[in-house]
Amino acid sequence: METLQDIKYTVTYNAPITKVWNAVATSEGIAAWFMPNDFEPVEGHEFHLNAGQFGMSPCKVTQIEPPNRLSFNWGKDWSLTFELKELGEQTEFTLIHSGWEANKVTEFGAPHTMIRGNMEQGWAGMVKKLQEFVEA
Repeated sequence: METLQDIKYTVTYNAPITKVWNAVATSEGIAAWFMPNDFEPVEGHEFHLNAGQFGMSPCKVTQIEPPNRLSFNWGKDWSLTFELKELGEQTEFTLIHSGWEANKVTEFGAPHTMIRGNMEQGWAGMVKKLQEFVEA
């Protein structure tokens, strides 16, 4: 089993940690920059991300440590982690998308090796969209 590298982005936002936390750890916040959802900030909570053409994606909160860390399983293979670090009036935000395996395919039959590159580009845009949302 060949593990592929995690997708990881670290960005510093000109926004207080509470504002960034509310953007990444509430249903309304996540919907504003990522996808519509029925998320609740409760460990063990099962929810769905509305992935548009790919349908409703099952997720489960695996770790929540306000206002510094949120992790959840996404689909059958992936894990998303949001880490926040207070830097005065700024917030360092790290996104980690893990669970990539060279020999696996997504629920839709697409190889992880192919999808990973698309997702890495997509996350680059998403962390920018999150920045625009929290700095507004």
